[in-house]
Amino acid sequence: MRARVSLTQQIDRGSVLLGPRLAGAFLNVPRHPFVPVFYRRDGERFIPWRFTDGDPDAWLDAVYMDDSLITEVDGLHAEHAEAEGLTGVPTSSSTAPSLMADMLDALDVHEGAEVYEVGAGSGYNAALLCHLAGDQHITTVDRSEDLTTKARARLNAVGFRPLVIHGDGAREFPPAAKYDRIIATASVRRIPPEWLKRCRPGGIVVVPLKGTLAGGMLARLTKLPDGTATGHILHTPAAFMPLQNGTGASPQTTTPLPDGPHREAEISGRELDDWTFSFFAQLHMPPGVVRTYSRRDGLHVTTLHDPADGSATLIQDMPEGAPLVTSTGPRDLWKPIEAAYRHWQQLNRPRREWFTIEAGTAEQTVTYAAPDGGVHRWSL
Repeated sequence: MRARVSLTQQIDRGSVLLGPRLAGAFLNVPRHPFVPVFYRRDGERFIPWRFTDGDPDAWLDAVYMDDSLITEVDGLHAEHAEAEGLTGVPTSSSTAPSLMADMLDALDVHEGAEVYEVGAGSGYNAALLCHLAGDQHITTVDRSEDLTTKARARLNAVGFRPLVIHGDGAREFPPAAKYDRIIATASVRRIPPEWLKRCRPGGIVVVPLKGTLAGGMLARLTKLPDGTATGHILHTPAAFMPLQNGTGASPQTTTPLPDGPHREAEISGRELDDWTFSFFAQLHMPPGVVRTYSRRDGLHVTTLHDPADGSATLIQDMPEGAPLVTSTGPRDLWKPIEAAYRHWQQLNRPRREWFTIEAGTAEQTVTYAAPDGGVHRWSL
């Protein structure tokens, strides 16, 4: 209990003001049963960490820190990993509790609300939802059969029995089911139409929206009687892993090395690591563009690639002077980002929470209404 009190205090000292019901959820629902094994980073490797590995107090402290815990790498759950660990890309995690709290506060869950959660993961967030709404009102789905099996068992072990589904969270629902609240803990580029159809009028959808750049947007929308939804972008960046096997899944491509004409860049590729700008830059990027980055001789290098037409652009910091842009294919992919940066500066660097969002099954837009009366819109 002491660890849960500490975690709740950490969340409350941050940017989330915990109301009594939400604080009660974090105080009453333990985290450690849902993450008995997770990965810790050791250089380039991910090493599974169990309660029985070394210092159990250090393990418990890590579980109840306000931090995300990686539970799966390249589809391999930490429970199944060899002791020496592995290299790869994280594919599932237990979200940082303060971000969970921010999203649950935005979701405004009340007792008896029917809730659909996309991304069961460890099951911890579903457990918090069960505490808030009652477990008979919670449905949670995940594309991983291993994750859903484990989440169901752990939820049952702490006394909750929600409906846990193995399936595609963008499309698979119980027949004729409707929900008062829909929350996603995996990111999508656009809101799947089925989520809007399944949300009741007056209901709330909380969803991370993210493309290839870091620092995605977290949107809160209310379903309107005409079938559309409208709301705001929240202040919190949310770099969730993409929804797999649904509309948020990103194709795996090999980025070619640009070898075309050179020019000087207006800005460095490092600007895309600034989360205050990256969400705005993403609004100006075609959906299929992929960004990779690295360091060469200690200098930052960003590469953009659009598989749709083969365009690729490399932006490389130089030891002296302006960064260098090299492009191949029909388009210079850095020009729209430079234009977006100028526009962002002209608008006096508007914060993400000043933007609104409107979503229908076909058209989805983000809007910024400037103080001078100008209205700026971007399609997702």
